Amino acid sequence: MRLVLFVCVLMLLGGCSSTYQKTFKTTAYCGCSSCCSWERDFPDFWNRHFVAGPNKGDVYTGKTALGTKPREPYAGLLSMDTLSRPWTLPHRLVLPWMWFGHDGTIAADWAHIPPRTRIYIPGYGWGRVEDKGSAIKGPQRLDLFFNSHKEALQWGRKTVRGKVQR
Repeated sequence: MRLVLFVCVLMLLGGCSSTYQKTFKTTAYCGCSSCCSWERDFPDFWNRHFVAGPNKGDVYTGKTALGTKPREPYAGLLSMDTLSRPWTLPHRLVLPWMWFGHDGTIAADWAHIPPRTRIYIPGYGWGRVEDKGSAIKGPQRLDLFFNSHKEALQWGRKTVRGKVQR
């Protein structure tokens, strides 16, 4: 009886998801016009339009293929990030939206990696597949979202060994 109870508690705490390691070729991107191929036109200056790719001419909304707003991963208040950078503690305590962590946005080829799959990339953190880029082809290619173009350029392209959780 105790063994069954122990196994049930482990399943509740650990979840029923499977985790495996895989090598990925990652590229960084942000929401700027250089990374996402959009421009403002003169007659319709307030809207942004795609200037390349399969959606050329369509309005660029900045949303992912799942309809979410892309974001960088954030560890939250109770994390190793808070312990390694204690100077962030005061604003994390005061601002309630910073108490909880969230996954970053990852773009992948949905034929190989299904949407909403969680992937841990060392140096980036946990991300969720929410987007599919037109240039992302194959099971090993990922695009990682960053808030600024400078951060995206610093990441550049890297081959990393990530952890996939389904």
